[in-house]
Amino acid sequence: MRISIDHATTYAYDRAARFIIQTLRLTPRSSEAQQVRNWRVETDVDARLRKSEDAFGNIVHTLYTEQPTQSLTVRVSGEVVTTDTAGVVPAGQETLSPLVFLRDTALTRRDKLISVFASEFSAWPPLERLHRLMAGIHGSVAFEVGVTTPTHTAAEVLALGRGVCQDHAHVFIACARQMGMPARYVSGHLLRRDGKDDQEAAHAWAEAWIPDLGWVGFDPANGICSTDRYVRVATGLDYRGAAPVRGASYGGGGERLAVRLNVRDADMQQGQQQA
Repeated sequence: MRISIDHATTYAYDRAARFIIQTLRLTPRSSEAQQVRNWRVETDVDARLRKSEDAFGNIVHTLYTEQPTQSLTVRVSGEVVTTDTAGVVPAGQETLSPLVFLRDTALTRRDKLISVFASEFSAWPPLERLHRLMAGIHGSVAFEVGVTTPTHTAAEVLALGRGVCQDHAHVFIACARQMGMPARYVSGHLLRRDGKDDQEAAHAWAEAWIPDLGWVGFDPANGICSTDRYVRVATGLDYRGAAPVRGASYGGGGERLAVRLNVRDADMQQGQQQA
């Protein structure tokens, strides 16, 4: 499948910010499951972009502005050709032991509720255990925008019973780690089946390590394993380690954020244009 992505993040300030620094995890990496084509990272202001790689193997751009800035737009665009691997992440690009992803974080810290919920699935073999966990979260945490923030923990979300894809991923990760299974957060993009190309935000799901199989993607927000409709961009212990954009500004007063995202089937679009 050929997926076209156009993602723009705009920051506007009440007064010109004297200095802005941002860490951008917006660039996917090519693998056997996805081939990245014509990917571009652009800004609408005079800024420096330094490309590097973080400890998790993510492609990172660090942005520094050069002058006072009233507004800043970071845009990424390109195409990714994907292959359905039934959720299995191709081996060969890992930089860390799976055991690293047993670590608790503030967003995935386990409590009694997480422990009790996870125990419902611990008797099954590893792969079936995780499929049942995914289905359990999908049925227990309703998808609802606006009821949580990026600071809500997995335990808080499970108790609330509502949240967005980020929250579903955190609950899955916390429960998998409770069962002794390494799990990590994934940020990326999803080509939706309902035909809605314009989206409000990037997507998030989780991956868990299964012996003799490797990393496998689970999307509890949708109740399915990742397919060729998913584009992996970054991974981390939780949202904070894989967030598309994180940073700070000096000066500027109030800050407003706007996101524009379009994810579409490039082959279908080409066919419509030729018709």
